[in-house]
Amino acid sequence: MRFAGYAAVFDRPDRGGDVVRRGAFVRAPAAHAVPFLWQHDRTRPIGRIDYLREDARGLRVIGRVVDAQAVALLKARAVSGLSFGYRVREAKGTEPRELTALELIEVSLVTFPMQPLARVHAIEN
Repeated sequence: MRFAGYAAVFDRPDRGGDVVRRGAFVRAPAAHAVPFLWQHDRTRPIGRIDYLREDARGLRVIGRVVDAQAVALLKARAVSGLSFGYRVREAKGTEPRELTALELIEVSLVTFPMQPLARVHAIEN
């Protein structure tokens, strides 16, 4: 099943008080090099990322889910959150902490995204 959504939304505080700024992902690896995981579990890849790029809103992701359980939950809209694993390269401030350069490690389909607006917004069989 193909999906599209945002793994990060710019300029909006997440549940931890961090704000991702435009340009934070400019050094992100190619889409095919970023693992797509279930709930940040590196032992549970569930598909692949085909497109990964910053746009005006955030980090846009398009990919394919191949794990049967994840497909069923996504179709039922029981799970629709997206999230990403990262290391901070550059940040400023403390409250909120502004994330200006990140090393992207993975993207995950999650139940509870740290950024409530980071969601799958389209699916296609």
